Amino acid sequence: MLQNDYNTRAEKYDFIKSQHGGYYRHNFIDHAYLYNLYFPPEEVFTKFKDQIHDIVLNYPVAQTVLAQLIGAIIDQPAERIVVGNGAAELIKIVSGHISGKLIVPVPSFNEYANAAPLGQVVEFPLEFPSFKLDIDKFADEAIRVKADVAVVVTPNNPTSMIIPKSDLIKLSKRLLTNNCMLIIDESFLDFTENLEEISLEKEISKYPNIAIFKSMSKAYGICGLRIGYMLTANSEFAEAVRTGVHIWNINGFAEEFLRMLPDYKEEFLASCIRVRSDRDNLYKKMTSIKGMTVYKPDANFIFCRLPDQIKSAPQIARDLFIKHNILIKDCVGKTQPDADRYLRIACRTEEENNKLFEALIDVMDMNDEERV
Repeated sequence: MLQNDYNTRAEKYDFIKSQHGGYYRHNFIDHAYLYNLYFPPEEVFTKFKDQIHDIVLNYPVAQTVLAQLIGAIIDQPAERIVVGNGAAELIKIVSGHISGKLIVPVPSFNEYANAAPLGQVVEFPLEFPSFKLDIDKFADEAIRVKADVAVVVTPNNPTSMIIPKSDLIKLSKRLLTNNCMLIIDESFLDFTENLEEISLEKEISKYPNIAIFKSMSKAYGICGLRIGYMLTANSEFAEAVRTGVHIWNINGFAEEFLRMLPDYKEEFLASCIRVRSDRDNLYKKMTSIKGMTVYKPDANFIFCRLPDQIKSAPQIARDLFIKHNILIKDCVGKTQPDADRYLRIACRTEEENNKLFEALIDVMDMNDEERV
């Protein structure tokens, strides 16, 4: 049995910060990772148990059938789809092997830049302090540096804000004339209002230089199953990515989940409504803190700037864990101004969010006059 490499709560925090998962083994409240706590329903786990022998003892299907399974869920032809072992596998293929020069607005999900070879990424700063993306400036820079892949994440991580659909369409048209693919990461889009009016999935056939990436871990609450997909009408780009995946890149549990998922569409939609409600209530609480800048969230997490007079974000996050056994994420690892003043807080249940709020007030050491 592996031993936990810590003896005190401070050592435990340092250990956890060095990890990339397995948090459930360490007995703390995780407000750092971003996923849906209300899905899948318990019946899904019962079905897994009933089929566990077949799932464990047999090879899973390969890419052709996997794409058909995703296609049935999102109502798209299989030839437009590549299924990854999480979106991270697809990101590694595009950033690390297909793209010659990639441009990405920052702060954003770090993996797009991290997966690319040294010198092949251009980081484009979002407007500060609004963290809005200026589409025209971004397109100008992509064209100037001769990028062949541009990436936008909507809602963005860590800012939790969407990029308007009209802006994305405008961006794709400008990049098309310069032979640049536009990756739109919609991993958190299920938590937004009016999803059908925001997503470009249904209109993908109109835009030959757009590829939509989606990690299913976030919205469907299945981080351990590792499923992601790419959707594009660009057959050449799809084949280039498809060639990069292994023959059995998805395990049998993930395959079985995809087979079950169409039976739980209503439960999934209801779970996203619950997440939005909990998120909105936490947002209202956070905005009550005097001096705290809280950005209106579109995803299932809150992005905020701490009041100037209190401790730094890394110290607040550390104190919150040591004193209250709650993990949140500071933004020091993000490319942005004043990164040590910003926090990203994942939404959990209403009860857990309330406890997080009170614990945060406690470690911020604000008196009643400062708080309101």
